Amino acid sequence: MSKNLLTGSVTFVIGLLLWLFAGDVEIPVFTLTKVGVVFMVIGALEFAYGLYLAVSGPRAARG
Repeated sequence: MSKNLLTGSVTFVIGLLLWLFAGDVEIPVFTLTKVGVVFMVIGALEFAYGLYLAVSGPRAARG
């Protein structure tokens, strides 16, 4: 399994947990639900990049 797939999955799950369960936590600077959405987007992008690298092979990793 690619490192990007694992990292993207973990980041997405952390963002999902923040989005679902941290709605009532008050922080003065930002809301944790919005941070959760940002984490989910970043995790999904990283997971998609890992899938791209897995499908395209080693040529894409060399850049």
